[in-house]
Amino acid sequence: MSCDTNAYKFESLAVSSPKEHVLHVEFNREKQLNSMTAAMWSDMITCFNQAAKDADVRSIILSGRGRVFTAGLDLMQAAQTLQPAGDKDVARRAFELKQFIELAQNSCTVIEKCPKPVLVAIHGACIGGGMDVITACDIRLCTEDAYFSIKEIDVGLAADMGTLQRMPKIIGNEGLVRELAYTARKMGSAEAKECGLVNKVFSDKDKLMEGVIELASMIASKSPVAVQSTKVNMNYARDHSVAEGLEYMKSWNMSMLQTEDLMKSAQALMMKKTPADVKFSKL
Repeated sequence: MSCDTNAYKFESLAVSSPKEHVLHVEFNREKQLNSMTAAMWSDMITCFNQAAKDADVRSIILSGRGRVFTAGLDLMQAAQTLQPAGDKDVARRAFELKQFIELAQNSCTVIEKCPKPVLVAIHGACIGGGMDVITACDIRLCTEDAYFSIKEIDVGLAADMGTLQRMPKIIGNEGLVRELAYTARKMGSAEAKECGLVNKVFSDKDKLMEGVIELASMIASKSPVAVQSTKVNMNYARDHSVAEGLEYMKSWNMSMLQTEDLMKSAQALMMKKTPADVKFSKL
């Protein structure tokens, strides 16, 4: 049974369920090349917070409709937001901009904090804010024609939604991230695969979607207790020392090891079955 998507109605996102326990979220501003607006950021925050609490959802796919994944920030809307506001002083204007930036940042952070793994399928352009989004995801897959650009420097600002903070930890090469951020050059799919930004490259979007749905479905077939515990602890370990990560893991598994999923999985293995054969309870 697929996830119930009736409650997932958004202006800028299309939500479906291609497989059991798999939620598919698509950027749905095709005519605008899926460029990002404040309304889209709000939709993303609501959608991923909702999916985090949805017991039927065990893995999430994020992709973009149309020709590209996303062209990044909607510059027309941003220009209006960034225009000097009459006679407001600098401090008051700064507080307004702080709220705007926080909204943008939270649209990515909500993906990272969502306990369900988020797999992103990238085709065509992934520019500016798109880089912030994909670096907040768990697994990145792309097409051969995909390209990546930290474009913000070309429009006179520094990327501020998470790319500069997350990407060095993903690829382990701060020098390359600095080069990409300082130059805004395009990085092709082959280079993205070589540096570890993406896990796998597919020939076209159809093959990409087949591959990402298959992977998301496999993850969704596992114990939701085990999968979500793994994501929470990997995120924690990334931002803390090994010793701190182990201490956190110890405290976490004091309760999680008592799950019925452990016995169900062990029994399935002894009977030469797979996790897909086990009916795990909702979490």
